[in-house]
Amino acid sequence: MIQGTGSNVGKSLLVAGLCRHFARAGLKVRPFKPQNMSNNAAVTADGGEIGRAQALQARAAGVAPSVHMNPVLLKPQSEIGSQIVVQGRMVGTAKAREYQAWKPRLMEAVLQSFARLSGEADLVLVEGAGSASEVNLRAGDIANMGFSRATGTPVVLVGDIDRGGVIASLVGTKAVLDPADAAMIKGFIVNRFRGDPSLFDDGMRLVAQRTGWAALGLVPHFNDAARLPAEDRLGLERAERRPRGEGGRIAIAVPVMPRISNFDDLDPLREEPGVDLVLVDPGTPIPADAALVLLPGSKTTIDDLLFLRAQGWDVDIAAHVRRGGRVLGLCGGYQMLGRTIADPDGVEGEAGRVVPGLGLLAVDTVLTGVKRLEAVTGTALADESALAGYEMHVGETRGADASERPFARLADGRLDGAASPDGRVCGTYVHGLFADDAQRAAWLARLGAGSGGLAYEALVEDILDRFADHLAAHVDCDALLAIAREAGRG
Repeated sequence: MIQGTGSNVGKSLLVAGLCRHFARAGLKVRPFKPQNMSNNAAVTADGGEIGRAQALQARAAGVAPSVHMNPVLLKPQSEIGSQIVVQGRMVGTAKAREYQAWKPRLMEAVLQSFARLSGEADLVLVEGAGSASEVNLRAGDIANMGFSRATGTPVVLVGDIDRGGVIASLVGTKAVLDPADAAMIKGFIVNRFRGDPSLFDDGMRLVAQRTGWAALGLVPHFNDAARLPAEDRLGLERAERRPRGEGGRIAIAVPVMPRISNFDDLDPLREEPGVDLVLVDPGTPIPADAALVLLPGSKTTIDDLLFLRAQGWDVDIAAHVRRGGRVLGLCGGYQMLGRTIADPDGVEGEAGRVVPGLGLLAVDTVLTGVKRLEAVTGTALADESALAGYEMHVGETRGADASERPFARLADGRLDGAASPDGRVCGTYVHGLFADDAQRAAWLARLGAGSGGLAYEALVEDILDRFADHLAAHVDCDALLAIAREAGRG
């Protein structure tokens, strides 16, 4: 089990890289995260949803993603409350304090899923959540030491030297843990080192001496890790933003709202050499020269729509359309483009709310408790280009623009999305649209930008392979495997 001294120390990507390394060594590997908190989710082959990070880890291991790889997924809907997804299906919502009472019930599902994966694998690589030192949340814990102790899974602790204080973080974790919990930790890894690694030799020895844990690796910073799909919004905020206006690139502007979801939809556009992906922060106007304004998915569409209006972005988008600009809404963004959004049953909050949309498409949305989760293929009707992706949404959207000018025809015969009469404003429920090379190239041609010939899926595979090589060179993978085997014999 890979646990961290804090959030965002690189646990998810380390697990992905190790999945690829051990899978290439011939082992049957499965990733597992007992509890995740993320609005960046993926549809699984068995018809549910899990955190996007576990889907990437499954890909690295060469297996299809399963709901059992992330049995508890928390999808934040407010600053203090989340939707609770268990083995791929939503079972309720709870505020942070209320969630503590859920944990004993959720442990049963966690252990069931772990047993299932363990039975089909040579090696299960488990990712913890947040910080191992959150002893204030230890009672009923299912994500870190509670899981480790319940299953006898040994732990390797990861610290991030890039944020500073890594020695104190590692040694301090040992100091605050209950001795029985600390005994589960068998070694440590220091991640994201920059510079001459020999300068930290004394640091590695000091941590080993103070903790009694084995020093298993000092991992240099791997720049291309940032190009892999991020687990949460912090990864979006930290992503490198290229200077505007170089090389004649077109601008695609994305207003960044508080509950943005499935933002890995943006990753392939970021990689295109002919595109400036402009993340528009709150308080900043949408660039007037944007070729496309893209409204991304949202976990709470109504609240994000109200936020969009509060920023004045509705005015910017209306001006963009008057100038002949294009607008694309993905999932929640599609719902925002319509005339109204109604929430009669309180799916996203207060029951009975009806709010005006941006009015750029002649459609209306009613949010319902039924969630559609499935992979889809089809054809974009504007140019008959192929598309592939997945649906993950609540709500039904109907109206003249949807019935008379649908965005796509799906392989099962359903019509998806809508377009304005002039075709410049459109929306779709299909996520993953731009990961499909053919569909992305069609959009870039429509916007007057040439495709750089990017093969996006091949790029992800190449980065995973190189990151696995990187870890093999800097982490004692034989020692990791020996720790796991010893636990298995126990």
